[in-house]
This record gives sequence, structure tokens and C-alpha cells, in this order.
Amino acid sequence: MLRFAPSPTGDMHIGDLRVAILNYLIGQQRKQNFIVRIEDTDKLRNIEGKDTEIMQILEKFALTHHSVSHQSENLHIHQTLAIRLLEEGKAFVCTCTTEQLELDREEAKKNKMAYHYSGQCFDINKNELSQLKENGIPFVIRIKKPEHEIIIHDLIKGDIHTDPNAVDSFVILRADSTPTYNFACACDDMLSGISFIVRGEDHLPNTPKQEHIKMLLGYDQEITYAHLPVILHTEGNKMSKHDDASSVKWMFEEGFIPDAIINYLLLLGYAQAPKEIFTLPEAIAWFNIKNISNASVKFDIDKLRFINREHLKLMDDKQLSTLFGFADESIGKLAKLYLGEVSTVRGLESK
Repeated sequence: MLRFAPSPTGDMHIGDLRVAILNYLIGQQRKQNFIVRIEDTDKLRNIEGKDTEIMQILEKFALTHHSVSHQSENLHIHQTLAIRLLEEGKAFVCTCTTEQLELDREEAKKNKMAYHYSGQCFDINKNELSQLKENGIPFVIRIKKPEHEIIIHDLIKGDIHTDPNAVDSFVILRADSTPTYNFACACDDMLSGISFIVRGEDHLPNTPKQEHIKMLLGYDQEITYAHLPVILHTEGNKMSKHDDASSVKWMFEEGFIPDAIINYLLLLGYAQAPKEIFTLPEAIAWFNIKNISNASVKFDIDKLRFINREHLKLMDDKQLSTLFGFADESIGKLAKLYLGEVSTVRGLESK
């Protein structure tokens, strides 16, 4: 089972789309289900309607999915599993205030040391929970840090070793009884039987934490990981949400069609493609995620424009018109002329 787990907090980034495409592609290769999980537990950052927009974009790219769910639907399960870890002595109650924790961080910084949780709440008895609640004392639940290093086998990055102190005793349930990102993510992957995870390398610090959670919950399903290198803009810095070209919506507005975008994103960092212009069904036959380079890749808008023009030449006029809500050859013909000119003119303007 593979999954795409976007957050409804803004426009879909091309890095997220790349992740979705690869999860779908590998699902097809392995004949496994591909599911979509909207990670909406961060209520303050969620934007109304973005979950619907995500699904509409996946539909435009024909990335069919087995099921779709919202992470918030599993809130009760997250809470139950956190309490289970507490009951089993694998987690503990923590009453440290924000001010206390900040002082600890400042002290570590002053001593030029990495911050680690002090452990001052290790000995709070779980039976004191009701008393804490009665007295209105806020608390969180922290997981106990691992006793041994955690080793992740990654198809792109190789073996990744993480020291127990780097994982630390992190929070799994907040004071408002909502799960933290890593806990909710690990629980949901476990509940869905996820066996292959493709995501950006910005998630590398999360992976050992999620593995630790699943291990303590007794989940023994082996998971294959592939963390994709970041996409850089032309100046060599990480492409952020503030870069126009990072938005899938912007790409549509610029006249780029789904087949061309898929073609370009699958070529990023992939040196052994049998040909330069191809469709997603064709790529399923030969694509191997192990052949993606470990190095970051620069986004090349001119390359995308070239690929877009080539796909426009290959696309049937009637088929092209369906992207605009029609099924008319004459409309498709006009669209092809317009999009081809836009790609060429803007390509020249950028030079």
C-alpha cells in the first residue's frame, strides 16, 4: 500500500505533485493500492476548500486512488493509542511549561550543546492523570526515547543511522488532546498497512521518530522508504511556496498541460530515461526509483516549455479540448495554437 498525504494549507507545490505521481506510479508497478490522506490536524493552518482543490488536481493528472480520507477522522484512535503507550510504560505525562522548556533550550544554546528534553517528568505516575485534570494542570504525553539507534534503509539516500538522543522524548499528544504530526502520521500509516513511502527529504528528521512510534506500538510491517531530493529554483536555493513556478495552479495558468508536467517531473534527477518525451503509462514500464540521483535538482522552466510544446504536438485536438471542459476538435485546435505560442514567447522572454 502506498499513500499521498498532503496538507490543505496552501496551493499544491510541484514537489508534492512529484510525490503523488511517484506514489501512483510505484503503486501501478507493484499492483498495490494508492490512497490519499488529507493531513488536516493543524486546524490553525488549514484553508477551507484546499482539500477539494487537491483532489481536483489529482483528477486532472489522472492519478486515480483507491480511497481518500481526512486524518482528523482518526482522532479518537490517535488518542487511544497514545493512552495505550502510557499504560504500557512506553510514554509518560509531562507538565513542563513552555517557559521551562524555553529556558532549557536557551541553556543548551548557551553551552553550545544540542537541546534534549531534561527528563524531569519521567517519574510522574500515570495514575496522577485524574488529579492533574481535576486541578486544571495542563499536560502533554511524551514518548520515551529509543534505547538504540534507529536505522532506516532508503532507496535513494542509502542507510540512515539516527542516535537515540536525536529522536529524544518527543510529544505525541498535546495539552488539547490532539496528536502531533509525527504521531498521527505513524498511526495512520500503521492503520492503513502502508508498506512503501515516497516523500521529500525534508521529512528525513521525521522518519526515525515515526519508526520509533510504530515499533513501540508493535507494528512489524517492513516499510520501504525513498526520500526525494529537494527541487531548487534557478539561483540554487530551495524552491519555496513563494516562487510562482512552485505552484501547480500557476503552471496551469501558464499553459502547461498535465502530460508535460508529469514528463518533466519524472525526468528530474533521472539520468537513465530511455527517451525524453513520454507519458505516465509509458514510464510505468521502465521507471525505477533507485535511478533517481541523491543530489538536489534545479527547476528548468525552459526545459518544461520544450516538453510542453512536444506534448502539444502529440495530443489529439479533441482530447486537448477536454482540459478546458469541452470535447470539440476545433476548440482543441485553437487551444493547441495558443498554448504553443505562449510556451514559445514566454520561453524567449525569459532569456
